[in-house]
Amino acid sequence: MIQDFRLPDLGEGLPEAELVQWLVAEGDEVALNQTIAEVETAKAVVELPSPHAGTVTALHAAAGDVIAVGSVLISFDTQGADAAAPTPAAAEAPAATAAPASAAPEAEPAKAEPNLVGYGAAPRGAARPQRRSRAVAGRPAPSDTAVLEAAPHDAIQFGDITERPIERPRSTPPVRKLAKQLGVDLALIEATGASGIITRSDVEAYAARVGATAPSSAGATEAVDPAPATATQRGGSGERTTRTPIRGVRKLTAEAMVSSAFTAPHVTVFLTADVTATTELIASLKNDRSLQDHKIGVLAVAAKAVCLALGRHPGLNSRWDDGAGEIVEHHYVNLGIAAATGRGLVVPNIRDAQDLTLVELADAIRGLAETARAGKTTPGDMMGGTFSITNVGVFGVDAGTPIINPGEAGILALGAVRRQPWEHRGEIALRDVMTLALSFDHRLVDGEQGSRFLADVADVLREPGRAMLLR
Repeated sequence: MIQDFRLPDLGEGLPEAELVQWLVAEGDEVALNQTIAEVETAKAVVELPSPHAGTVTALHAAAGDVIAVGSVLISFDTQGADAAAPTPAAAEAPAATAAPASAAPEAEPAKAEPNLVGYGAAPRGAARPQRRSRAVAGRPAPSDTAVLEAAPHDAIQFGDITERPIERPRSTPPVRKLAKQLGVDLALIEATGASGIITRSDVEAYAARVGATAPSSAGATEAVDPAPATATQRGGSGERTTRTPIRGVRKLTAEAMVSSAFTAPHVTVFLTADVTATTELIASLKNDRSLQDHKIGVLAVAAKAVCLALGRHPGLNSRWDDGAGEIVEHHYVNLGIAAATGRGLVVPNIRDAQDLTLVELADAIRGLAETARAGKTTPGDMMGGTFSITNVGVFGVDAGTPIINPGEAGILALGAVRRQPWEHRGEIALRDVMTLALSFDHRLVDGEQGSRFLADVADVLREPGRAMLLR
């Protein structure tokens, strides 16, 4: 029996998604809930689990295609596969209670068509199915030692060469797409960065070293220039420009920023503060053996300061509900942390950040950053934020005028910490100095409220001990 699987509504209200890559091929045997593909929406890369067990008969789209929600994505032959899998009730029923042969069987209810990713989740503790990689033409399958740390959600086996499952290397969708274009097997590439994630430069360096080949439409291979790819090469030989479709995170970010800039009247105020006490605190915490597994930095201290200041200035933690004609004040803080990724800017948020300690905030920020760099930030991670922080100082920038995330009242930009002459206790001394920039929605917050909020954040960074006095 042929079953079609249509691209479901991914729970975001988005009309389409781009197919990043297939994890199965025609003729593959697929288990229920096995990951069959990765698709990229305007918010995140999402894994699609299979709603059926059976044989893949047709793939109705190719990597890079933009597919409308409701369109047929893949077809399965489920003949015998669904029937062979016993239902939990049948497995648990004792033999003595089995219905007699003469009894007419009850009609089996029709299976519901899945409408969300994750439909029909596997029972807790059940092992996830493994997928098999395909050998690259003209090259032997990689050894176990060539495979590095992988995303924990998926494991692969190399055909009949080894029976021990190994995990696929960690990388982002654009890097996997580049590797596919160059005909490079990611399992043979060693990540050079400390994060263990394979980057574009890793792929290009490997391709240059081995003279990678890319498959032609006829199935043969063509030599690829081993030189690192440039904008001209990506756009085609001899071209002076490169055109990239506006889609995914970049498209959503642009729409959100335009909407915010022309809806909420932005005001930005700046304050430069001596944060030497904060940098000294961070240095002392790094020397604490009990905290060696926690990376506490200026961003974590600023996050704590923001949570404390929002409690004193709730206008910065509110939302303008134009439809209802109301101002919605939040009594919790879902703190957004802007993260730059290969797919564009994402702003996942830390839920109920007001209840976390400094160490817990540092761990949460680190987790968000690692997930974002790996391209695994989910749509749910980016929804429901109430206030955001962007750390432009990591790029050596002193200040900026950040644009407010839609639905929020403010965003704080942290500038670079610089060692420079500064007045201290009536004398000139070298101090650690940082510029803070706060943008806020002037419909919700007036100049006095915004300035007092920024001053409170700066006071904590000047004297972290002041955090003991705030609530």
